[in-house]
Amino acid sequence: MSELLSGMKRTDMCGELDLKDSGREVTLMGWVNRRRDLGSLIFIDLRDRTGIVQIVFNEEWDSNLFSRAGELRNEFVIAVSGTVVERAPEAVNDKIPTGKIEVKVKELKILSRSETPPFLVDDSTKAADNVRLKYRYLDLRRPVMQKNIITRHRIAKVVRDFLYDNGFLEIETPMLTKSTPEGARDYLVPSRVQPGKFYALPQSPQLFKQLLMISGFDRYYQIVRCFRDEDLRADRQPEFTQIDIEMSFVDMDDVLNINEKLIATVFKEIMGIEIKLPLKRMSYYEAMSRYGSDKPDLRFGMELLELSDVLKNSSFNAFKEAVANGGCIKAINAKGCSVFARKEIDSLSEVAKTYGAKGLLWVTYTHDGEIKSSLTKYLTNEELDGILKVTSAKPGDLILIAAGEFEKTCDAMGHVRLELGNKLNMIDKDKYELLWVVDFPLLEWSEEEDRYVAKHHPFTSPRDEDIPLLDSEPGKVRAKAYDMVLNGTELGGGSIRIHTREMQKKMFNILGFSDEDAQSRFGFFLEAFKYGVPPHGGIAYGFDRMVMLLTGSESIKDVIAFPKTQNASCLLSGAPSEVDTKQLEELHIKLDL
Repeated sequence: MSELLSGMKRTDMCGELDLKDSGREVTLMGWVNRRRDLGSLIFIDLRDRTGIVQIVFNEEWDSNLFSRAGELRNEFVIAVSGTVVERAPEAVNDKIPTGKIEVKVKELKILSRSETPPFLVDDSTKAADNVRLKYRYLDLRRPVMQKNIITRHRIAKVVRDFLYDNGFLEIETPMLTKSTPEGARDYLVPSRVQPGKFYALPQSPQLFKQLLMISGFDRYYQIVRCFRDEDLRADRQPEFTQIDIEMSFVDMDDVLNINEKLIATVFKEIMGIEIKLPLKRMSYYEAMSRYGSDKPDLRFGMELLELSDVLKNSSFNAFKEAVANGGCIKAINAKGCSVFARKEIDSLSEVAKTYGAKGLLWVTYTHDGEIKSSLTKYLTNEELDGILKVTSAKPGDLILIAAGEFEKTCDAMGHVRLELGNKLNMIDKDKYELLWVVDFPLLEWSEEEDRYVAKHHPFTSPRDEDIPLLDSEPGKVRAKAYDMVLNGTELGGGSIRIHTREMQKKMFNILGFSDEDAQSRFGFFLEAFKYGVPPHGGIAYGFDRMVMLLTGSESIKDVIAFPKTQNASCLLSGAPSEVDTKQLEELHIKLDL
C-alpha cells in the first residue's frame, strides 16, 4: 500500500451510502468533482465510479484540516475518513441518490494533485469530440461514460451467463490468421520470421467457428475483437466487438429460438423490459416492399404502398417503363402534410435522389377537397381516384410517389419514410421493436465487378427448394439467412452454413472463383469438408451497437473505452505512427511513399 494511504483503507464507495449508514465511520477515496467554499464551511462533492457524495469540512471542528481542505481543486485525488450524518431537511439534494446524507470529515489525505482539466469533467461538458478523445481518460471519468462502460460489462456478463447455462463453450480463435479476401479489406501484419509473408487480422472468426463445429464442439461462442480496414462511416470503427455464436445439428428455427431468448434475457436483466416471444418474422421482400428497408423500423407506420397496378398503363413513361421492366411504383401517404411548401417537398425529393431514385412526384389532397399534382397532365381521373383509394387519402394528405427498379425505389422511399418519421415526430424513442428479417437473396449482382457476389458471405446455405435455380436463375435463390433488427438497426445477422464440399465448391464457382483460386484462399477450410461436417449455423451481433442502443447513446464511440476517429486515428496515443527504420528492416519492408 502507498505510504500516502498508510493507516487508511477504503470502507465504502461514494454512491452507495444512504440514510441507513448514518452514524457510521467510513473511509472514502475518489476525485474532487466540485468544491464550494462558504467561508467557515467547505463542501466537496467526492466522486468515484458509483456516484457522488457530499463531504463537509468545518473550520470550528479542526482548523488545520479546514486549511488543508482549502487547497482542494477539481480532479484532485483524495482519501477521507469521517462520520455519515443525515442532512438537514432544507439541505437535502433529491438529484443524487446520496442527497439525504453527507460525511463530516475527520481526516484528509491528498493522494494526487491535478492541473486545471482542458474541459469540465461533467455530463454537461460542451467539449468537442476531438478534445474528448485526446483526453479520453478524463472523458471516461464523466458519470454518463462510466455508466455506459459499466452497462457494457453487465451486458457481456448476462450474455456469458445465458450461453453457459445453455451449453455453449467460450473458445478463442486466432488473431493472426490467413488473408481470405471476400468482403472488406484486411489489416495485414508482416511476418519477421517468414519474410515477404503476412498474417491478416480477422474480419470475423467465421471460418474458425465453422471449423470448431467440424471439430465436434457443438455449441461455441466468443465475445471477440474483429478488424476491417475500410472507409469509416459515422458509427464504424476499424476494430469492433462481436458476440459470435455457432451451433451444430440445428435448423434455422433452432438458431432463431435460442437467440431471441438470449436477447429477451438481456432486455430483462439490463432494461427491466419483458420482450414478448416469439419475435415477429418478416421476409426480406416484404420488409423492402412495405418499409423500404431490410432493417425496418416498426415504431411507426407510414408504410410504402404499391401503385403498379393502378399506373402500369399510364401515359407517364417513367411509370409505364418501371412496371414493364419488372420494377415498381411506390407511394407514401404523408397524412396531414398537404400544407408542406414546395421547398419541403423538394427537400424530400433530394433524399430520394441520394438513395437512387430519380426524384419524387406528388399528389396533394387539400383540406378543401381539391386535388393538385405534379402529374396532373399525365394522369386520368380514374388513375387519380386509384391513387387516392390505394393510399386511403383524406383531405389534408400528401402522396409522394417514386418509380423504378424494385430495390432502388424501395430503398429511396424507405429513407423518405424515415425522414418524414423524424420530421413529424412519429417515432417513439422509448419504444423497442424487435423482429427477424429472413429469406434474404443468396446473391446480388455487382455492376462494378460484373459478377454475382454473396449477399452475406460465401458460406451461407441456399434454401433447399431454391437449389435448382442456382444454375438457371441464381439471382432468385433465397438464403437460409436471418437478421435480428431493433428499431431500424441491424442488431445481429447470421445463417445456416453450407455443410457439403460439393455445395461449397459450387458456391465458390458461382461467385467467380476458379477451383485453383478457391483452393488458394480457402484450401485449409475445404480440406476439412472431406472428413464429415455436421449441419450448423450461427449468428454474430454487433456488440458495440447493441450497447449503444440499450444505453440510448448517440454514437458507438460513447460505449467504447478507447475509440478511434473517422480516419482510424487514436488521438490519445497518436496511432498510427511512424516506426523506426530498424523495425522495418527486421520485417524486410521498404517504404515507397
